[in-house]
Amino acid sequence: DLAAHSSRGRTARTEVMFGPPGHAYIYFIYGFWNCLNVVTAAPGVPHAVLLRAIEPLQGVTDRTSGPGLLCRAMHIDRRLNGIDLAGDVLWLEPAPAGAPPARVGRSPRIGVDYAGEWARRPWRFFDRASACVSRDRRHDSR
Repeated sequence: DLAAHSSRGRTARTEVMFGPPGHAYIYFIYGFWNCLNVVTAAPGVPHAVLLRAIEPLQGVTDRTSGPGLLCRAMHIDRRLNGIDLAGDVLWLEPAPAGAPPARVGRSPRIGVDYAGEWARRPWRFFDRASACVSRDRRHDSR
């Protein structure tokens, strides 16, 4: 995947991606935004998923529709790079009991046109019912 930071090999920046799953890979772009990714594969296999948006259930009033806005609203920056997302500082958890199931949509990823054919693959997944999904959903392929 030429859009993946790991496509050019292991570097100091991407080291976290080569570690255990369930850890945060956070990078800085455009001199302004932090972006949160979740490492998803076994150690040595550099796979991570960018979180483009979240739908806060309580306590967050800032916009979270976009990876940079998400990080700003949640006070996530590179100091949390490598943190275990099953810990007590920053964590992921399943939807609460009784929550409606996600209506999963998919489309090509955003902002990776430089990756050629890899940019056109429908590897952007989102909840079609969420108002917090970033950008245009008209290209949903489901």
